[in-house]
Amino acid sequence: MDGIGSTRLTSGGLLLLLVAACPAAEAPSERAIDPSVRFDSEYQAGDVRPHVEFLADPARGGRPGGKADAAADYIVERFQQYGLKPLFSQKQSGRDAYFQIVPEATDETGEAAVMGRNIGAVLPGSDPQLNDEVIILSAHYDHLGMRGGALFAGADDNASGVAMLLEVAERLAKQKTAPKRTIAFVAFDLEERMLFGSQWFAAHLPWPEKNVKLFTTADMIGRSLGNLDLPAVFVLGSEYAPHLKNVLDDVGEPEGLEVARLGIDLIGTRSDYGPFRDRKIPFLFFSTGQSDVYHTPRDVPETIDYEKLARVTGLVDRIVVAAANDGVAPEWTDELQPNLDEARTLNRIATRLLDEAENRRLGALQLLTIGQAKSRTQGILDRGTMTADERSWLVRLSQVMLISVF
Repeated sequence: MDGIGSTRLTSGGLLLLLVAACPAAEAPSERAIDPSVRFDSEYQAGDVRPHVEFLADPARGGRPGGKADAAADYIVERFQQYGLKPLFSQKQSGRDAYFQIVPEATDETGEAAVMGRNIGAVLPGSDPQLNDEVIILSAHYDHLGMRGGALFAGADDNASGVAMLLEVAERLAKQKTAPKRTIAFVAFDLEERMLFGSQWFAAHLPWPEKNVKLFTTADMIGRSLGNLDLPAVFVLGSEYAPHLKNVLDDVGEPEGLEVARLGIDLIGTRSDYGPFRDRKIPFLFFSTGQSDVYHTPRDVPETIDYEKLARVTGLVDRIVVAAANDGVAPEWTDELQPNLDEARTLNRIATRLLDEAENRRLGALQLLTIGQAKSRTQGILDRGTMTADERSWLVRLSQVMLISVF
């Protein structure tokens, strides 16, 4: 995950953003994810673990942008094994057709050096009426490499997302009948360098921009926000395409995983959805949140919750397939509707903090603050509306929690 547009966030800083930046105003009750709509993920920890262990192995050198050749080869080899067609074939052939070169600025000779390489494969849609419409599933495969003599392996950031990408690609490629819309699987390079890979891709799409009906990406989906015992994945972006909320409702949640829907303005531009959001292409961003190993040498395979990663993979699979088969394509809107997601999120976090109070050695004032957060947010949720004054209170409370708890 990149830090574009902001300084590096601590887990507490991300918490503040998560709970304090949703649209203000009176919020009507909305159809939340039905807790009775549950399913067992088709994926297991043993499916995703080998990908993370390979990509985050010290032999990969931390997958520095533009130099992660072994990781790139690994991804291409899997796409080929799955029988997926290369995405970039206009001026290339064979194995090279899976790569999209991201060039440096041209020098005085007019030549451009290679900055990085995006990787793409495509599963053509099965419906002749819909197969010119495209759903993109993506994750970035680069990380920070070596810095100050230390290896930054990037297990959660973002070998976890690539593991999801590869597993979903394999499962969908092996189905007897492909989804109705075309699905493109894209691994971005240079996310850690100002999103250069996804910026180039979005500006040089293999199809007309209007054909892209949904962009999805996952970044850091193998741990937990602030190391809380929070079995949740945050799903951001549906506020810009109201129909996506219906898709999320209908898909439901995998057993053992909670889905927390939030507004993307909570965190700003933090990953590869940025160039697509800027073009008003409907998008979803999946993340389990920033932990204390973010952008440190401690982000290694041993720290990943593989069961959780497998559940998130199952969720992404079902959402992508549902969108690809849906008779209605998501459409962008600039008219954002207030909702209760910030209250739900703060309530979940407060509840978990209270459950872990003893281990976190929280003091009396901290417990009082967290208890107020849980009580007030529960009242908002029970009533089904939230006023601007209540939201302002939640913002102030989250600031107090940032200072006193995290």
